[in-house]
Amino acid sequence: RLGKYIASTQRPDGTWRKQRRVKEGYVPQEEVPVYENKYVKFFKSKPELPPGLSPEATTPVTPSRPEGGEPGLSKTAKRNLKRKEKRRQQQEKGEAEALSRTLDKVSLGETAQLPSAPQGSHSASTAASDPPDSAATTEKAKKIKNLKKKLRQVEELQQRIQAGEVSQPSKEQLEKLARRRALEEELEDLELGL
Repeated sequence: RLGKYIASTQRPDGTWRKQRRVKEGYVPQEEVPVYENKYVKFFKSKPELPPGLSPEATTPVTPSRPEGGEPGLSKTAKRNLKRKEKRRQQQEKGEAEALSRTLDKVSLGETAQLPSAPQGSHSASTAASDPPDSAATTEKAKKIKNLKKKLRQVEELQQRIQAGEVSQPSKEQLEKLARRRALEEELEDLELGL
């Protein structure tokens, strides 16, 4: 008889496969090697290290740990880490300075708007006042700024009409001009209330 036999095997469910007769030189499917084209073979045969570097030279590098900083970092990496840390600290410092500057401006702005009160008593009152009170003053300051902006727009519009840039003012523009007196009165009231 020619060929050989593959023995009968048991399936997972318990039933049996019949034994099979195969030709000479047959390789079972699970034993056939996976096909690899020439590029895959080339990359698998390529060494992991760069050309010219011996494997012995790389072995002591990994276990040795640098004295300070992160383990396994080069000098430049450490330097970059230090720079990053320094930059972050400077940024935080700069933000803190900017915040203190804006706080100074706010307190200076309040003293400028209240010339009648002496500066010493004013700083004492701001230190003693609770947060809702300061929130109310900032709200008033916002309203004053808004009113001044509206008045500035009204003045600009009036100048443009006088210069002849706006020949026929629209209904909205005329209403804006008519509101000028009311805006001025409101602004005066707010400034006196501060």
